[in-house]
Amino acid sequence: MRAVFSWKLLLLCLLSYCGLIWFLSDQPVLPVPQLFHMQDKLIHAGAYAVMAWLLWHAGRVHLSAMLLATLTVLFCSLFGFTDEWHQYYVSGRQADVYDWLADTVGALLLTMVLYRREFVNSTGGSTR
Repeated sequence: MRAVFSWKLLLLCLLSYCGLIWFLSDQPVLPVPQLFHMQDKLIHAGAYAVMAWLLWHAGRVHLSAMLLATLTVLFCSLFGFTDEWHQYYVSGRQADVYDWLADTVGALLLTMVLYRREFVNSTGGSTR
């Protein structure tokens, strides 16, 4: 019962997080101080790493390692693409392929770490 509750709660958190990203993307301006060059790419990568973490932990009890890793990266990348497309239509915002790449790289890097930590190291190199 606990495992079912946790993945459902994580899925709800993931959907809420996706809604938050969509809401923030719908704002004409975000008040983020510019501290260093390419800061926005780091923010994108970090935001989509969080999304990958939520999806990974929601799906880990149901999916094989490789399928989970693939779906996690694909979902995050597709959501990032649709979010950039959405920003194209928001006054004051613009779509940026480099933002989408940062989204995808953030999700990919965290997914690789989770895959290695949970499946390669714990099983001596084999996947479920």
